[in-house]
Order: sequence, then C-alpha cells, then structure tokens
Amino acid sequence: MRTRPLFIAACHTVQIEPYRWRLSPSFVAHLWKAATQQHHRELLPALARCIPRDGVVLDIGAHAGQFAKLFAGLAADGRVYAVEPGSYARAILRAAIGLRRFDNVQIVPVALGAEERLQTLNIPLKASGAVGFGLSHFGEAEKRWPRVATETVAQTTVDALVAALALNRLDFIKADIEGGELRMLYGARATLDRFHPLLLIELTEAHLARAGDTLDAAFGFLAERGYHAFSVDGSGGFAPVDAPRDGDFWFLPTADPPSAPHSQHSANIC
Repeated sequence: MRTRPLFIAACHTVQIEPYRWRLSPSFVAHLWKAATQQHHRELLPALARCIPRDGVVLDIGAHAGQFAKLFAGLAADGRVYAVEPGSYARAILRAAIGLRRFDNVQIVPVALGAEERLQTLNIPLKASGAVGFGLSHFGEAEKRWPRVATETVAQTTVDALVAALALNRLDFIKADIEGGELRMLYGARATLDRFHPLLLIELTEAHLARAGDTLDAAFGFLAERGYHAFSVDGSGGFAPVDAPRDGDFWFLPTADPPSAPHSQHSANIC
C-alpha cells in the first residue's frame, strides 16, 4: 500500500518584540522628509476656509508633522496641539517642528480614545528593517508584517485633554489614527457639543474593524450631533457625501460649507 506524503501547512506567525529606538538610515530618511517636504498642499484651499488665523486646532495622529506644519501656518496667531503617542513618530515630529521654529505648536504625547487607560501600540517593522510608523495601530497585530514592535502608551480622551488644557475654543480637529477614530469621537462628546469644531477624519471599514467599529456607526454618531459629511474636490470645493464609504471626510456642523477663506493667513506654509 502506497503512503501519501504528509503536507503540513505552515502557519505564519508574527514576531512581536518591545519597541527600542535606534538611530538608523531609515530614521534619518524619515526625518529629512519631514523637515524638508510638505505634503497635503492640495488641501490648503479647503483648510483655509476652515481654520482662522487665531484658531485652535487638534491634530490627532500628528505622525511626522505634515499636517501640523500646515495648521501652524494657517493658525499663525492661534495654537496647534499635535497629538502623537508613538515615540518614533514623535521624535521626528519634534525635530520637524523645531527646525521650522513653529512656536504655536505644542506636542502632546498621548493617544486619544474613549477612555483613560494604557494601550499597546503595534508598530510594523518592514522586511528592510524600516519602521512603518505611519501604520501603527491598536488592536491585534496584523499578520501581513513579519515583525511588529509594541510600545505601551497612555491614552486619555479629547474631553479630558480639552479640560486639562483649559481650552475656551476649538475650531478644527484632524484625526488619522488607523481605526481608532470612532473611539476618539466617543471620548469627545462634550467637546463636540460645546465647540462644534470642524472635522477632517480618515475613515475606512477595515481599520475601524480593529476596534469593533463600522463606517455606518461612525457616520451615524456624527449625524446625531448635527454633522454633515463632505468630500473636497481638486479646487477645494465641498461636495456632500450621501452614504458612508472609505475615505477622508470633512464633517461640518452645518449643511452649508464655508465659501471663503479666512483672511490674513501666514505665508509660512511651505
């Protein structure tokens, strides 16, 4: 009797290790890009309609500071709070902001969610050894990465942060936190109801699922608070969004988007 060969399927496992900072060529490259390049310029016409010169901005998931630099120029007489829990990203962010001498930017080293607690941040490590810090997220480590570094970070809520900073206004919130957006909004109920800030939020079904959330729930939560969803075209015009989908969305507390930019913005936006 012939015996059949036994095939055993190999199960892919993710190697998880504590995060340890080290100076590397990829860190230098990330720092150089953050200090010398400006992304998201195409959004300036829309942002200029939303952020007054004396405005207060929360940049949640500030990453390497590309949005924070834009906000600092637009709100030249205001304040930008760049919220970034990851120490790798924060090292780049701090250097990029410092080199540009943006005195109106304050870096806040926390995560923002639905409650105050400690969280484990998963930081992908690419096959090249580079840190995929822009893809860092909470929840289960994704198996598409061979290695993942973990970092314990402190999490608070938007409402608690606003109280701690004693803010008496909040004009704009940008959030790109790889699936934690709805949890962040849950922790911002009082702030949204009090200040009605304009919002720019990245929402994707796959990322929201990391926290057990959905696009429908995110859109519904904001609709209940009087927010209307818009997308922005190439000229900076606002177009209503009829149904939840993946993308970057502008949620405004009015059905009529701003039609003219705020006057006298700083020219230091490059």
